[in-house]
Amino acid sequence: MKSNRGSIPSAGQGPKGFIRPVKLATIDAKPESIDIDLHRTAVIVVDMQNAFVSKGGMFDTFGWDISGARGVIDNNKKIIYTAREAGCKIVFLKMSYNPDYSNSGGSESPNWYKEVGLVMMRNNPKYWGKFVTEGSWDEEICKELEIYPGDIIIRKQRYSGFAGTNLDAVLKTYNIRYCIFTGVATNVCVESTLRDGYFLDYWPIIVSDAVNSVGPPITQEATLWNVEALFGWVITTHGFLEAISAQERM
Repeated sequence: MKSNRGSIPSAGQGPKGFIRPVKLATIDAKPESIDIDLHRTAVIVVDMQNAFVSKGGMFDTFGWDISGARGVIDNNKKIIYTAREAGCKIVFLKMSYNPDYSNSGGSESPNWYKEVGLVMMRNNPKYWGKFVTEGSWDEEICKELEIYPGDIIIRKQRYSGFAGTNLDAVLKTYNIRYCIFTGVATNVCVESTLRDGYFLDYWPIIVSDAVNSVGPPITQEATLWNVEALFGWVITTHGFLEAISAQERM
């Protein structure tokens, strides 16, 4: 089943009015295969920062398990490189507070009490300013994922990449319709951003082996079930790469 065949306009338009021809790829997804226009597709790389995936980052410092990060980094590298070469837009999201935390919400916001970075720093004052804060090593995208000219970086201060940011405006500027989601954590920032994207009428597609959850395995399973059943489509890294390869052979 092709869930959106025939629904794609004849061309995509970039920020300077440049018209690009449709570049269709069929992805073997769950619950059904889906056709996407690669020229109207963005890979949304969620929070692949030192904080969450690197030795010495916030999670590692406090003993959180980052053993799954290696495979997720490797799959993100493959997806990002292939997608970029195919004409997709690459958007990196990252948790990044101002040094004075003026965008944290403050003590009257639930974000102040529940967002992991703020909680860890508040409970361990010697780390204040060292985690998920603009200008810190912890805040940076991990070195394995090279950022190219033309890629977009968007700082966020809430779990969803759409909350309080210009992500929606950026995607609309590039005429994006399809969003491929990768990154961490599956059940927190990835799912939050994906759900908000769905509500804004983007077509959300999550890559099951290019995301990693926080908590027991059931949290990963729950997000993938939610997406497949209710919010979008689920694919694998191999499935995405195969779809791009097939399109290039056309």
